[in-house]
Amino acid sequence: MIGVYDYTVIATYLSLLLGLGGLYSAAQNEPLDAMLCLMLAGLLDAFDGRIARTKKNRTEQEKRFGIQIDSLNDLVCFGVLPAAIGWSMECDQLWFLATMSFFALCALIRLAYFNVTEEERQDRTSENRACYLGVPVTASAVLAPLFYLLSLRFALNCAVVYALGLFFLGVLYITPIRVRKPKLRAICLMAALGAAEFAALVYMLRH
Repeated sequence: MIGVYDYTVIATYLSLLLGLGGLYSAAQNEPLDAMLCLMLAGLLDAFDGRIARTKKNRTEQEKRFGIQIDSLNDLVCFGVLPAAIGWSMECDQLWFLATMSFFALCALIRLAYFNVTEEERQDRTSENRACYLGVPVTASAVLAPLFYLLSLRFALNCAVVYALGLFFLGVLYITPIRVRKPKLRAICLMAALGAAEFAALVYMLRH
């Protein structure tokens, strides 16, 4: 079979399945369920690169395959899914629909740019990347639930807060600012924040 099927890509494949589950939940107008899928996909994505790098004998083709599937998965889980969650909020105003589409487009542009520059970088050096240009699209796994929870906590218009949050996040995706690649400690801190958000969403589902 074509493709790669060893342990280095399992987390990415599972992340995609969670993304598809989130899209299904959003289509059923279940934004909380979809948000949980988004966060779990983000958790897997936080460690898939570290898992892949444990295999020291990866071929160049396997490395480039990993770059491509990671970005394709990121587009579904962290570009399209947050937009679909917005659409599930049943706000049919044109400005809102346009904002969700703008966010997904920014994610697409950011990921395509990353793929091109990453392949160019790997042709020049074998060193690990130290920083990103533009905010990584995986930020939506933590920030999209935060926008949602803040709107509910302060009794604000959920659609407006969520749309504004995704709009500014989309702008940050395509703004050429340098963002240092998080190390394990930073990843654990973000995972802790995500766990708190996850607990809050589960509590909301049960009440």
